[in-house]
Formats: sequence, structure tokens, C-alpha cells
Amino acid sequence: MGGALRLSAPRALVLWAALGVAAHIGPAPDPEDWWSYKDNLQGNFVPGPPFWGLVNAAWSLCAVGKRQSPVDVELKRVLYDPFLPPLRLSTGGEKLRGTLYNTGRHVSFLPAPRPVVNVSGGPLLYSHRLSELRLLFGARDGAGSEHQINHQGFSAEVQLIHFNQELYGNLSAATRGPNGLAILSLFVNVAGSSNPFLSRILNRDTITRISYKNDAYFLQDLSLELLFPESFGFITYQGSLSTPPCSETVTWILIDRALNITSLQMHSLRLLSQNPPSQIFQSLSGNGRPLQPLAHRALRGNRDPRHPESRCRGPNYRLHVDGGPHGR
Repeated sequence: MGGALRLSAPRALVLWAALGVAAHIGPAPDPEDWWSYKDNLQGNFVPGPPFWGLVNAAWSLCAVGKRQSPVDVELKRVLYDPFLPPLRLSTGGEKLRGTLYNTGRHVSFLPAPRPVVNVSGGPLLYSHRLSELRLLFGARDGAGSEHQINHQGFSAEVQLIHFNQELYGNLSAATRGPNGLAILSLFVNVAGSSNPFLSRILNRDTITRISYKNDAYFLQDLSLELLFPESFGFITYQGSLSTPPCSETVTWILIDRALNITSLQMHSLRLLSQNPPSQIFQSLSGNGRPLQPLAHRALRGNRDPRHPESRCRGPNYRLHVDGGPHGR
């Protein structure tokens, strides 16, 4: 992973002065975990996105990488690829269980070791194992997703983070290697109805169990396939992790049909704190990285973007779940 940039005391003070923050004497921060989405937390400097690539040598790609994420997807740039196969989800026929966790940066669901959940198909040449479900959201509606479509954001974004289990033994190794990671993103709008999978996570009895940083709550009997729309297309591109170390080993798959949650559920998310209860409340909202240049990267889709009004029909536009018929 590399190491933190080691600054002599005078140079460190110069850096802090240049950043407009005061130097505080105290325990040194963990260099592998010293980052935030905001530069100032309770009066203390914590590196926000503009500084990620400057404070840790292992995170240099955050500053100099050429395939960074997230990006704004302009549909006119999407290349229609009719040969992209449908996405496939494998759960071994079992319900999902795991821990819902307030990390202080995200709402995170960490699946239990069993059942193993795999995704394949689409642009993926290998089977990828689910490692984490992450929820990002904004302080106001329409401005919470990391990715945008035609310069338009969404209220939230669900990211399913997978590692290539055919080439690598774990997420850490896959983060450092080619073809290592696959992240499926689903966009979320605020409406009068709610996605059934997200409703399990966002109901009042559950979400209030993770009000503060490091709070955790065990969930079971989850049907992951219910997270996906009944029919959808997708857009894919090669990018990076949108958190340090910004490794450029990610195949992103953006589902082009948004999900819904209610305004009450979104309000409950915004009441989650990025701090423990002993510290001042700071909303977990606004937990996304700014857009990065797409440059000359290719965008591919399984639906013709010239006809966005056309409906997705047929098995290629449904999630294929193991052991079941086309779709669900």
C-alpha cells in the first residue's frame, strides 16, 4: 500500500499553514484512515478530497490518476454494445444476512461470510464476490449521488462493491491488482414509494440502531435481488475507487433505472451522525467524492442511448438470479 508522506516538523507546519489550519499537538492520526469528505471536522483539519493524494504516498492516484471516479455520464457519449450479456446474481439460493454499520463516512452493509454472493455477466470476465453495500446521500434531494447522468445528480447512490474472487483471495489484494474490483451503482430518488430492499434497511426500527459512528446492527433474511429494478439497462466504464487509495482497478456498472425511497426515509438518513454520541452532531450526508474528468475513457451501454424513451424488454434487461427463471 505504500506509506504516509513523512514530513519534518518545519515542513509539516508549513503545510498546515498553507492549508490555513492550526497545528495541534496530540496523537498522530492513522495515515491509512486519515481522510474525510470535508476538510474541517470540529475545528480540526482532516484531508478532504483535494488533499487525499497529497497526505499519503499510497494515495497518489487520488491526485494524479487518469482513470478516476466518479464521473458525469453524458448519454451521447455512450457506445451501444448489443453483445453485453445480462447481469447474473448468485446467492446459492439463500437469504442474505450481515451487519449494518455506521462507519462515520457511510451507511455500510457488510455481508456475513455465508452465503457467498457473486455477480457476473455484463462487462465482467470473472465472477466477483460481494464485499460491501454502501449508501451515499446528500443534504438535499437531487444532490447526493457520486455519479451523474447528463449533469443530473440523484438524491442517493447505492454501491455494491465486489472483488474478483477468481484472481484474488480478498478485497485488499484485488484493490492492488488488474481486473480486481467491480462496483454496481444504483441511483435513488425521493418519491412516494420505496424499494423493498431499501425499506428493510431504512425502516425506523433499523436505521435508528446506527445513529452514531461505530453503531452496528445485525440483519438477516434479506433478498438482494429485490434491490434491482424489474427491468433495466446499464452503462459501464473503467475507473477507480472513489475513496482512498483511489486504485484504478474498478469496472463500474451503473444501473440506468433509479430506485425510490420516501422523504421520511431520506430524512432518517440525514439524522445519522458521522461522530460518536460524545461529540457534536454532524450529519453523515454529503458523503461523496466530487466528479472526476472522464477524459478519453469509453462508456458502453446495453441500451441504445439514442432512444432513452424505449422500454427495456426481454431477458437481457433483467437480473438473472441463480436457479430461477429469467429475471427473478
